[in-house]
Amino acid sequence: MSLSNGRAYLAIPGPSVIPDAVLQTMHRASPNIYEGELHDLTDSLVPDLKSVAMTDQNVAIYIGNGHAAWEAALANVTSRGDTVLVLATGRFCVGWGEMATGMGLKVETIDFGSHAPVDLGQVADVLGADKEGRIRAILVCHVDTSTGVKNDVAGVRQVLDQTGHSALLLADCIASLGCDRFEMDAWGVDVMVAGCQKGLMTPAGVSFVWFNANADAARGDRVTSYWDWRPRVNPEMYFKYFDGTAPTHHLYGLRTALDMIKAEGLDHVFARHEKLAQIIWSAVDGWSEQGPLKLNIPDSGHRSHAITSIDAGSPNGDALRQWCEHKCGLTLGIGLGRDPADAYFRIGHMGHVNAHMIMGALGTIDAGLKALGIAHGRQAMSAAAQALAARA
Repeated sequence: MSLSNGRAYLAIPGPSVIPDAVLQTMHRASPNIYEGELHDLTDSLVPDLKSVAMTDQNVAIYIGNGHAAWEAALANVTSRGDTVLVLATGRFCVGWGEMATGMGLKVETIDFGSHAPVDLGQVADVLGADKEGRIRAILVCHVDTSTGVKNDVAGVRQVLDQTGHSALLLADCIASLGCDRFEMDAWGVDVMVAGCQKGLMTPAGVSFVWFNANADAARGDRVTSYWDWRPRVNPEMYFKYFDGTAPTHHLYGLRTALDMIKAEGLDHVFARHEKLAQIIWSAVDGWSEQGPLKLNIPDSGHRSHAITSIDAGSPNGDALRQWCEHKCGLTLGIGLGRDPADAYFRIGHMGHVNAHMIMGALGTIDAGLKALGIAHGRQAMSAAAQALAARA
């Protein structure tokens, strides 16, 4: 017997739940791409994309996923043979480094494991030892979607300043933009990348690269005509925004999503994500009182407010995911990049998510633990309800 018929809840860490208003905006005939409304709409996106990233710098829009933004960022600031330093706290920054290797760059990696953030002391040691300035750029994920860790990006900039190192600071904000507070200019970030499909609540397919003057001046020999960000910024001809045909329907959807963020207020968006995350953590703490469940990141100060990774013990993670989806219509994230992968599941709580959705997801997980006979503390839902009552 399945009780999954009805509207499903996609509680994975991206793509996130798409608001009905965004979908309705996109449900339209293709517009004129040569003049008129679409041009004005695209121009209107630029200041709001800068606002959500808290920057006055440049932003380029690409048709592609987050990996496209990774490549665009690297292509514009590096030359073949350059060295980049990867600060690895999960699968995604490692993947960015693998892309750099494929582009002919030398990659040095500091691996901080899967349960803790970047150790700024270790970064300082490596940068301080680089007297010749071999390291061209530092790659760091603000939030790594595989582990749920949140890194101190502003702290990395402080280390760069303290050591007097000239490396550019490149930050992946794909999972965090519009969920966890990120301040590109105040935190001294040179290049920032993100996608539209998570906190920006738009179907996957468009990504963004924000960059400052330092990054633009660092132009190397890896850039090609398509990845070149210069023609995409304040283009003389509209088609240069995208080096070809615009992603028309995505632009309409993104306009509506950005309007929703503006209407709620960015500070409120951040506070909502923080409070919903704390409700989830309260439930997991309750489950953890008995049995194998535990939060992947022990220190709450280093956890993302957009995604929570939970170790349920092998093979409980996979079993619980399958039960929740096929019995109840709740889709949870896989244990991506984890070992063993079947021990983990992830809850995405990013974008268009509210308290009753989170409580419903937690209640379904709680029922799954009981149905599957996975040992767990019995006060988790009470703890979540108390956390909600305190924060509502």
